[in-house]
Amino acid sequence: MDLTGVLEATVSSDQNALQAAQTYLETAAQQNLPQFLVALVTELADATKSQVARMAAGLQLKNQLTSKDAAVRLQYQQRWLSLDEAVKSHVKNMAVQTLGTEVARPAIAPQCIAAIACAEIPQRQWQDLIAILYQLIIDTTNTEKVREHALETLGYICQDIEPEHLVDQGHTILTAIVTGMKKEEPNMHIRIAATNALLNSLEFTKQNFERVSERNYIMQVVCEATQTGEIQLKVAALQNIVKIVSLYYQHMEEYMGTALFPISLDAIKSDCDEIALQGIEFWSSICDEEMDLEIEAVEARENNKEPEQTSKHYAKGALQYIAPLLTECLTKQEEFDDDDDWNPNKAAGVCLMLLAQCCEDNIINHVSAFIETNIIKEDWKLRDAAVMAFGSILEGPDPQALQPYADKALPTLLHLMRDQSVVVRDSVAWTLGRICEILPQVVIGGKFLEPLVESLLESLKAEPRVAANVCWDCYDVVQGTTLVILERLNRLLEMEKNVADRAQYHDLQSLLCATLQSVLRKVNPQDALQIAPLMMQALLQMLSPGSGVKIVGGVQEDALMAIGTLVEVLGMNFDPYMESFKPYLIEALRERVEYQVCVAAVGLVGDIARALGEKIMNVSDLFMQILMENLADANVHRSVKPHILSVFGDVALAIGPSFSPYFDVVIATLNQASVTIVDKADYDMVDYLNELREGCLEAYTGIIQGLKGSTDGPSPTPGLLDVIQPHLLHIINFIEVIATDVDHTESNVSSACGLVGDICSAFGAQVHVLLEKQAINELLQEGRRSKTHKTKQVATWATKELRKLKQQQRLRQMYNRSLSRSRRGSHARRYWGAGRYQESDRIDHVTATTERACESA
Repeated sequence: MDLTGVLEATVSSDQNALQAAQTYLETAAQQNLPQFLVALVTELADATKSQVARMAAGLQLKNQLTSKDAAVRLQYQQRWLSLDEAVKSHVKNMAVQTLGTEVARPAIAPQCIAAIACAEIPQRQWQDLIAILYQLIIDTTNTEKVREHALETLGYICQDIEPEHLVDQGHTILTAIVTGMKKEEPNMHIRIAATNALLNSLEFTKQNFERVSERNYIMQVVCEATQTGEIQLKVAALQNIVKIVSLYYQHMEEYMGTALFPISLDAIKSDCDEIALQGIEFWSSICDEEMDLEIEAVEARENNKEPEQTSKHYAKGALQYIAPLLTECLTKQEEFDDDDDWNPNKAAGVCLMLLAQCCEDNIINHVSAFIETNIIKEDWKLRDAAVMAFGSILEGPDPQALQPYADKALPTLLHLMRDQSVVVRDSVAWTLGRICEILPQVVIGGKFLEPLVESLLESLKAEPRVAANVCWDCYDVVQGTTLVILERLNRLLEMEKNVADRAQYHDLQSLLCATLQSVLRKVNPQDALQIAPLMMQALLQMLSPGSGVKIVGGVQEDALMAIGTLVEVLGMNFDPYMESFKPYLIEALRERVEYQVCVAAVGLVGDIARALGEKIMNVSDLFMQILMENLADANVHRSVKPHILSVFGDVALAIGPSFSPYFDVVIATLNQASVTIVDKADYDMVDYLNELREGCLEAYTGIIQGLKGSTDGPSPTPGLLDVIQPHLLHIINFIEVIATDVDHTESNVSSACGLVGDICSAFGAQVHVLLEKQAINELLQEGRRSKTHKTKQVATWATKELRKLKQQQRLRQMYNRSLSRSRRGSHARRYWGAGRYQESDRIDHVTATTERACESA
């Protein structure tokens, strides 16, 4: 086969071509790796080849040289070192010659060179590489691309190699980097590449920072880079300053007042989150460093010694200027902030906490006025910011100094526990928890204890985020409660044969199970593992009483739900209990009279699948058979069936490609269930229809995700998703039906939006036309406007995935039109049809690369 064609086929949307190309490349690597590497680097270095083929060649080459997995990476490095010297020399020379010839950013050749360097330099090989890169960078007669790519290479090497291997060449590296960073450098890409490289090299440039003249020059170019209007460069320069102050704190005194202080304050004031975050992080790093130095000083005094380094107390000196900026950042929160998003609002809260610990009593006067002024304001953002500020400064200052403020604040805080804003109530609950932990004397034995307890008990019924903070720091109590409940449950079971009032006996069992289930959710997996044998023994006894008296369905249901909670907490560690539990679960799955028991059992199968993953295959045939029988059995209550459909998705997600034997019958069942029609005049049937649709949506999602495979490791095996493609139109039409149904539920919207996102992610550009429907766009819009955080989050993600496909489609059309008569154009069409590169941790999303390709065209 022609290698260029094979490489281009690795990004083909044609699954057969993709499979053939991957098989060919895998075989070539196995049969003759040296020849394969030479062929790849030759393709990469050939500027006459298409951009697609060169990039694919570089990716294949890099993936034969390194890996994210440390063990595999070491194996690949040893394999490379064992190759013939002539082969290694050829590959290295060709890769270096490629620098500056690639169009895409970031280029792939620098990554390949860095992968080889990380294998050879620690073995004292390729010792002239740094000098080669140095010459390429400082020689201004070289093209801008050559210099940029050489700096990128240097940055990758500094990032991936252990610092001690580059100490000897630190001066050369630093000189090359600073040359590229200077404000006189006209090319912004070179400055950015150089600044990123400096960030990765700071750990082995200690000797340079020891010398005043060199340190002055480094600090000058870094500080100058922070004054640019280019955001990417400014952020990279600020990241350098943050890292420098952590590594070389003792050398920063002469720069702090004149440069670092004003630079950091300007950054915090920035409207750009990325810039503001670095300004805040600068002072968080200062606090961390100065607290460590204070600890060292205390230890030195205890041993009658002088500390090696001393704190300059920059945080205390700057406190009056920093505190107002941080409290201002606290007012910039959003009502539906994503918990995983790190923003200036959250960073400011953390920085205030660090400042309080570092500056102690000094923080109080600089924050108290803000708290008193804003805690009663009408704007919820100001109230929340005031509460957060108070909660953040509680640890550090002398408790006696804080007590008057806490005494004054408590009535207001208790009132705010009924605030109309859930964000404010969440922050108040967190702050009250910190008061109880840090200033217990304020609440214990005083007039606030009773109203505080009443408020906390009432708030246990509030939204989960509030209730969770109300329960903050009571883990020991939860542990003890779990053991008490288990003891009482066992005592109750011992009384079974002598019980006169069966109804009361069963009610007690159910109540104890429900309580056990609640507290178990708070127990750490390791602690749960210790009590799991006792729990399973008691719960299995409840499912099969020794007296032989048939117990009521409610008790069985509660026991199964308690086991389900144990499964969630233990995860894979539940596997040893499967053999003894399986007969009880099968019996519950076949329960026809007490259908709630069957519902609980079906849900438990899903819990077990999620917990055990591929280990569920030991029993999946039996479970799938029973579930299918239940679907076909008219005697099974209709409320069971939506849950069964949902569990199909759980099983598919757990066993991935191994779900293939069940696929045909499951997809037929789902397709049939998804077109169910009910009498809309019957509200019960409308509810049932929405539950049925919810089960179908979850099943489709699980199957697609399961067959798609993990995005972290190697690409999924080609062809697995092919089995779903014939059903895609039906699935999308089903989503459209849900979107246009005025009776759909919030849960339907959330699940449907998630399925849209998964379809985009799994199938790429080919589904854009199918999904570009008004009803689906309106569904996504409804989801984005939802007051439920989860729905809003999922809909926003799905919208972004769909927009990527839309933009990609548009750019592909532009690109194809501009290059339609050239061979390069045909290569590009095949490339963009795939919608993404595979297996590259440093390659930007395809859309960005397409835009650059269009510009160059």
